[in-house]
Amino acid sequence: MAIRVVQLGTPRHPSEGLRLGTVRRPPRGVRKEDYGHLNYYDLWLPELAPSLLLISWALSKPWDSGRWSTFKRKYFAEMRKPSPQRIIALLAAMSQASDFSIGCYCDNEPRCHRSLLRELLLELGAKFE
Repeated sequence: MAIRVVQLGTPRHPSEGLRLGTVRRPPRGVRKEDYGHLNYYDLWLPELAPSLLLISWALSKPWDSGRWSTFKRKYFAEMRKPSPQRIIALLAAMSQASDFSIGCYCDNEPRCHRSLLRELLLELGAKFE
């Protein structure tokens, strides 16, 4: 039983389980009833995505190490709010007994909030593939 971190829209691993979309917006041009079988997500958790303001800031200029550090600090601050904290704690606990995945659309996981979400979950003892 464990969490798998994935890029949404990619083929599913056979033991992946439920796929959770930790993105601010649903996929464009895809009907809601098609999200799951087109490998986007089964359930949407926008509460774990960066805010629209932070996403806008992040996409306004090319990444460098300083911008990534700022993004990381701001994302962690957003995730310290009560609602995201409760969801992160729930997912960490669920990872002990269930297989599921969390994901985002980004191509580059090391420069994506899902890598930071992994850190937050690990801090709470989550199990990962």
